[in-house]
Amino acid sequence: MERQTSYWTIRTLDQESEQAIQQAAALWKEQELIAFPTETVYGLGADATKEGAVAKIFEAKGRPADNPLIVHVADVNQIADYVKQVPPIAQKLMDAFMPGPITLILRSNDKLARNVTAGLDTIGIRVPDHPIARELLRAANLPIAAPSANTSGKPSPTSAIHVYHDLYGKIAGIVDGGLTGVGVESTVVDCTGNIPVILRPGGITQEEIEKITGVLTIGSTMEKQVEKPKAPGMKYNHYEPDVPLWLVEGDEAFFQTEINRLSKEGLKVGVMASEELLAKLHVANPKSCGSLEDLTTIAVHLYDTLRSFKAEEIDIILSETFPKEGIGQAVMNRLEKAASATTKSSC
Repeated sequence: MERQTSYWTIRTLDQESEQAIQQAAALWKEQELIAFPTETVYGLGADATKEGAVAKIFEAKGRPADNPLIVHVADVNQIADYVKQVPPIAQKLMDAFMPGPITLILRSNDKLARNVTAGLDTIGIRVPDHPIARELLRAANLPIAAPSANTSGKPSPTSAIHVYHDLYGKIAGIVDGGLTGVGVESTVVDCTGNIPVILRPGGITQEEIEKITGVLTIGSTMEKQVEKPKAPGMKYNHYEPDVPLWLVEGDEAFFQTEINRLSKEGLKVGVMASEELLAKLHVANPKSCGSLEDLTTIAVHLYDTLRSFKAEEIDIILSETFPKEGIGQAVMNRLEKAASATTKSSC
């Protein structure tokens, strides 16, 4: 049954926007769902202390109940309220990167609803670096569990219109704060062991983290399914567009060969690639997702570009693969989870 979804547009924090902030925060206190902007993607938030409120997230998204949620708080000093301890290495990461696109996995002190953690003794927690998100969190004065505000398995939302298409009529409200900045989700770092482990690459790069921690471990669980995931994005398919996505590994000649081959089979082919590669290809449905000279542009436009391909217009998407360095590691992590196949040059 469709419900009324309130919609607030906020571009600056002032007296006029304060009323919208208070209205949205009040709905959180009433155990309702509110979608809101962060610096990474839009989140779908609920009171993390109330099991009934959190259950609505899984229902609205169609999200598996064993997929844990990340908890958002307004200030770094609030993290200690929900964990057993903050290890020294976690404190260093907090000092270096919070507020910001990083989530730390820490031991829970059981003050949060059990369905936030999917029954684990750990929680993922972060402080978003977005002024609207932090004002909402301060106004509610609650820890807010918030996965991405999209239908489970689909590309994450980087604009309020993405949220509208997926969740309007299913949630209480949408706070439209414009486009997000980073474009991919937060980096998830497990700080419960002796050596930090990156469970999901994201807005803070491995290289940036290793400047603080020294050499760290990259969780093998980023590449394979696990029974009890500690963080989102580790077990289920994610980020899938409306039509099949194939990754193409090879030079522009091989890419063009694949376009031609599939077109001869009667398929309408869409291509997602950098500006540099698209300039060398002949294709009817090209979409640029940024420049190889600045991989952050690829990250920023990745989900919006994936969402822009429509099933009624094309049959298959061919995507360029990108260097797994810096933010490119997060980009390729998302593309590999979204893709149904990879085609490689034999040369």
